[in-house]
Amino acid sequence: MKTQQQINQQQYHNKSQNYLNSQNHAQGIEFEKIRKVLTNQSQPVKVLDLGCGAGHVSYQIANLCEQVVAYDLSTEMLDLVAKTAKERGIENLAIQQGCAEHLPFDDAMFDVVVTRFSAHHWQDIQQAMQHIYRVLQPHGILIVVDSIGSNQPILDTFLQSVELLRDPSHVRNYSLGQWLNLSESHGFTPLYVERQTLPICLADWVKRMHTPNKAIDAIRYLQSMASSMVTSHFKIQTNGDFQLDVGYMVFKK
Repeated sequence: MKTQQQINQQQYHNKSQNYLNSQNHAQGIEFEKIRKVLTNQSQPVKVLDLGCGAGHVSYQIANLCEQVVAYDLSTEMLDLVAKTAKERGIENLAIQQGCAEHLPFDDAMFDVVVTRFSAHHWQDIQQAMQHIYRVLQPHGILIVVDSIGSNQPILDTFLQSVELLRDPSHVRNYSLGQWLNLSESHGFTPLYVERQTLPICLADWVKRMHTPNKAIDAIRYLQSMASSMVTSHFKIQTNGDFQLDVGYMVFKK
């Protein structure tokens, strides 16, 4: 029997370069918003890039920080981040391996925690939120960017299904309402919540994860059988391309 963390590590083996080169991950309107939050801090900050993947958040914000710690479950991803940071002349970036549910850092170590397109892989989001709260300074900031679920069951079921078919390490896309409940129940105050959209090229999406053909066929089958409500909401195209909802959320401890 595999743990969820073992599944995560298996899924991202030999895929780090794919994520470094992914335009969906390297670009995004949220980067400027994250940089603005950091610019508004009264002093140089220490930032935890939680679930850093190929390190795009770290590269974007390093010049605004005293230190960035790129943290991920995948040692392969972290090796790539260290190599890329060196190539780009980023000297204030450290790497650390581990899972979101057990952050190996001292209490109140960070001024800001940023997590982007990672939380939907966490095995125990309640425990992860407890650790995030613990490692943040008093009045520290948590920034979450992630694809989000829906309060409409038909939309949510479709989304979770295609996500899991594409990537078995997927756990759940939480809705904005669920994120607000999670944050408030763990002592955070919402400062800013915004819904964004992210266009997905199906061919690139499944290629990046090495999704097997039988799973791609199942995704296409679900798309072909989707109701008009689902097709309209996700902007499903005849070639399989579609659109994801993304939440940009800022919370204060």
